[in-house]
Amino acid sequence: MKKRAVAVVGYGNVGRFAAEALRVSPDLELAGVVRRLGKKEQLPELEGIPVVADIRELSGVEAAILAVPTRMVPEYAKECLALGINTVDSYDLHGELVDLRRELNAVAKEKGSVAIISAGWDPGTDSLLRVMLEMMAPQGITYTNFGPGMSMGHTVAVRAIPGVKNALSMTIPLGVGLHRRMVYVELDEGADFETVKNAVLADPYFVNDETHVRQVPDVGRLIDWGHGVLMERKGVSGSTHNQLFKYEMRINNPALTSQVMVAAVRATFRQEPGAYTMVEVPLIDYLPGDKEELLRRLV
Repeated sequence: MKKRAVAVVGYGNVGRFAAEALRVSPDLELAGVVRRLGKKEQLPELEGIPVVADIRELSGVEAAILAVPTRMVPEYAKECLALGINTVDSYDLHGELVDLRRELNAVAKEKGSVAIISAGWDPGTDSLLRVMLEMMAPQGITYTNFGPGMSMGHTVAVRAIPGVKNALSMTIPLGVGLHRRMVYVELDEGADFETVKNAVLADPYFVNDETHVRQVPDVGRLIDWGHGVLMERKGVSGSTHNQLFKYEMRINNPALTSQVMVAAVRATFRQEPGAYTMVEVPLIDYLPGDKEELLRRLV
């Protein structure tokens, strides 16, 4: 089996786990890592792996995992797609992802490349489950309850606020799809807490949830990458009421996100040019191996 060459763009928590997942993939290989620091800081685990500051410095790259903050995804995705490189991202602004899909679709179709957007676990695999639950009970309500755990997207958004040295955003489930956001900030010297707090509360990541901001001396002592979800649907199948479905998981957040992104990279090579969300891609395309053998094993 010929292995496809995949670059990892960004080398934070998700980027590190994505590189690990690529190393054990039977059909994909790590072609290089793109970091703002480039080769200035060579990490031991990347010994022998090209580390560059620009993806154009790598040769033979067929796809890129964009392990960058959500708000940087549109720029990086358009750049890679214009080079003919497939992209996968974990864009997590639910209300804006359809607009991003439309933008990337135009670029990808023009350049003959493929983008799979919002390929994490929510949006991502949870989205697939919501489709399946609604298929089984078309009439009803689905509640998605996150946590308790660290939200990477929310945490990164807080860390980008001027005056914030480090931050942690914890998601606490209240039930029936409602959540409390507990935000812990470690400030730069001289930063004003009230200014930072108001910036957090005004950020689109937080405006729809009950949010509490606390100043702490050392955020590092609080961080745990664990997270989870409990998804529930109560609905109607045909004319039969009281159909109840539950799905629950407890996971390492960046490890699961990166594994889903690696699976989505594989699927990009099986789609026509354009941009897709995970729910638009045949499930079997996320798995390595011969399709008929997979069908014999899984169906």
